Amino acid sequence: MPNLLRPTLIAAAFGLSLTLADPVLAEEAPATTAPAAEETAPATDSATSPADAPAAERAPLEERSVEAASGLERQLPQDEQQQLKAGDETFLALWKPANVGEPTGVVILLPASGESADWPQAIGPLRSKLPDAGWSSLSLTLPDLPQLAPAVAPATVDTATPPSAASAPADAAATDSQEAADSASADAAADATTPPATPDSSATAPSPAIDPAPRIFARIQAAIAFAEQQQAKAIVLLGHGDGAYWAARFIAEQKPPQVEHLLVAAPALPEGMTPPLEELLPGLQLPTGDFYYKDQSSDRSAATRRLHASKRLQHKAYTQIALKALPGNPSAEQEQLFRRIRGWLDKALPAKK
Repeated sequence: MPNLLRPTLIAAAFGLSLTLADPVLAEEAPATTAPAAEETAPATDSATSPADAPAAERAPLEERSVEAASGLERQLPQDEQQQLKAGDETFLALWKPANVGEPTGVVILLPASGESADWPQAIGPLRSKLPDAGWSSLSLTLPDLPQLAPAVAPATVDTATPPSAASAPADAAATDSQEAADSASADAAADATTPPATPDSSATAPSPAIDPAPRIFARIQAAIAFAEQQQAKAIVLLGHGDGAYWAARFIAEQKPPQVEHLLVAAPALPEGMTPPLEELLPGLQLPTGDFYYKDQSSDRSAATRRLHASKRLQHKAYTQIALKALPGNPSAEQEQLFRRIRGWLDKALPAKK
């Protein structure tokens, strides 16, 4: 049997060698497997690759004040909403006419930073209760205060190890140690004569904040114009928190003839702003009611500084009213604020009978 199979194997091997030697057969042989390779090869069209597709641009986020105003527009009656124009901006103001035949005037309410035009502390209760006392109320939406951009930490430069030594391949150093040593010495000499890189001061300094005063002043001016359209006999600015600062600064810089009275509730100074309230409020020389909470020592000290400044400037129309915080009874706390403000208004601007 082995002798019979040997001629067959020799013939098969001879035929295979002829196939490989013939270029025509060599080209035809793999042709039958080409479609399979094409079917299994993954598509590499770069035009449709998700990684190469341009990233969609994200729309800038809206200010928190805009989002809060949108929420109020959905919740409150339409007849309370006024869209006022301030420069290139339109903003929401909440209007409530006085519930009397002859209103005493209009109180323009300026909320603190982060508060809406219907904030549950001070702003919301006052805008709802003042109409029953003969005063129309106009509560404003103020823009967000800008923040400083965070500082960027400067990059550190490692002068102990030359860059070429850190990046040299390990196998090159092993095969030619003398050449690597010469190269390292040359790089070290070059680094010794080159001054170290200094970080760019513009990259480490925080970006300057944009002054929010023009936008805020434009909105207050738009509110005054709206109050004049309502034939208001008197216009009073009332600021809560740092809204008190913006009301006082507006009067100090713009000197509006229509505004002759100022009320501040728990006044606060915005971060990074000047001048301090003890210089700003007493220097206005117009009837001013300063309502502060006496529970915190810091609030009492700030109120004392404002009072002493008013005495030095002989501001006889400056009045301070101390309030007591009632955290366990917020409704009573808001009623206390309203009654004190109403008493001040009745004394300064008594309603005409």
